[in-house]
Formats: sequence, C-alpha cells, structure tokens
Amino acid sequence: MLDRKDIAKRIAKELKDGWYVNLGIGIPTLIANYIPENVSIEFQSENGILGMGPFPYDNEEDADLINAGKQTITTLPGASIFDSATSFAMIRGQHIDLTVLGAMEVSETGDIANWKIPGRMVKGMGGAMDLVASADNIIVATSHTNRNGKSKLLKKCTLPLTGMKCIKKIVTDLAVLDVVPGGFKLIERAPGVSVNEIKFATEGTLIVEGKVPEMKIN
Repeated sequence: MLDRKDIAKRIAKELKDGWYVNLGIGIPTLIANYIPENVSIEFQSENGILGMGPFPYDNEEDADLINAGKQTITTLPGASIFDSATSFAMIRGQHIDLTVLGAMEVSETGDIANWKIPGRMVKGMGGAMDLVASADNIIVATSHTNRNGKSKLLKKCTLPLTGMKCIKKIVTDLAVLDVVPGGFKLIERAPGVSVNEIKFATEGTLIVEGKVPEMKIN
C-alpha cells in the first residue's frame, strides 16, 4: 500500500509541462513537492494565488501565504496574488488544465462526494463544486477504503454529491484506475498489492484487462 506521499508522487507523473493545475486540500497539496525535473507547472489556489511552490521548511513559514486549506506555502518567482473573484473567474472560465481533489466517495459513473458528511459541521463547500463543474480533467487522490475498511469506490455514492460524471482518473493507496463506461478500469496496482486485494476493496464494478503492471513511484 502507498502512503500519502507516494500517492502524491504518482499523480505528479501525470503533470505536463506548462499546465495550470489546481490542488484540493489534503493529499493533493503534497503534489507540489514532487514535480518532475524539467517540468514547469503553474499551481493555482482558489483563495487567489497563481504560482504556488512547495511547502516551506520549518521556521521559514510566512503566515500571510496560505493555500485554500489554510496551510502555509511558498511562492515561485513571478507568482501573483489576487482576489477570489478573479480566481473563480479563472476556474469557471476553464483555464485550468488539471484539477486534483480528495474524495470521500467516487461512483463507477464518475460521480464524486467530497464536501459533506451529514450530521457533521461544515463551514462551507469551498471551491469544489465550481472546480468539478468547470474542469475537463480531474484526478481524485484518496485512500481506497475509509477508516472503517469500507470501499470508497462505489456503484453509487451515498453521501451528498459534489459533482456528477466528472471524474476521469483515481489514484489510491492500492491502485490507479480510470473511470470508463461500465466501471473502474484497473490501470496499475501498488507495489506488492494483488489484483484480488484491489477487487476485495472495490465495491463498484472493477474492470481488469490482461496483466496489470505495478506502479512506478520514484
């Protein structure tokens, strides 16, 4: 099984030079630390930053520089800071090449639930609904199962939806999967994890075609 950093490293391999990328809170924020060499990425945060860098070293934090998850960040040369209205105009205008989000549930048709658990206090949905409504390329970064061992990859989401039929790819601690007509297509498996283990952890329809290679993290 992969840890959070390994999930971020695997997703970082999906980034293309020159892309504008939005990172959701949680595991996605770690991706900025693992950009491949010779790849230049403009990270955008919906609280109004373009040009985010990796997390700062200890004792080098600037409390005025935070991402959408209120974590302290760094900025790269040429970065810009602007109001949220401009930031969301960028999102709604489809100027983002890739969005990476965490999720509590994903359905086999590409629905995502990641903003609310009924009965728990939620201060707001943040920018998630704007992101899933506007983005053409969304990757989900999440654990394959929840804390109770139940699958997060379902036939149908049970939690309030953030968006419908919008997820294209999922990277979990067990596997890389594409959302295709008919279910979750298994593309790669985590080192040491068997196809049967992934099947057992996936409630939705799992499509396996031929021999499934192991992920290459480093």
